[in-house]
Amino acid sequence: MTSAIHRPEWVPVAGHQLHVAGVHFDAVRVEGVRGEVVAEWLIEAADGDAGPIVCEASGPRWVYFLLAPGAVRRHDWPLGVQQLGGRDPRTVTVTYIGIPALDGNTWPLRWYSEPTPTAPYVDGEALAAAVGR
Repeated sequence: MTSAIHRPEWVPVAGHQLHVAGVHFDAVRVEGVRGEVVAEWLIEAADGDAGPIVCEASGPRWVYFLLAPGAVRRHDWPLGVQQLGGRDPRTVTVTYIGIPALDGNTWPLRWYSEPTPTAPYVDGEALAAAVGR
């Protein structure tokens, strides 16, 4: 029996690729150690199946939590947490999010948690609770 990797259409086969937030997914962006702590908490709370979380390996080390399209506007986010996508595209700046392939050289991006069939997106409610802690 082979175990197939779940790769949504917006995840590139190799390297990394930019996607506009709000089309295939919304994103919540948290900087550095705070983002990593939130990611670890979500992964632990979800038994390793937290949905797609991307981390930058350089610079401010932003952590991107990918939510279903339109989900970011359903929550109130605390200071220091940036919501990307999910708003009227006529009134906001277009934001591109780098998405790494599931394997191979994807520097400077990497998956903190990959999308799976059971968690294609991060649960917005769980994320809102985690960043509010």
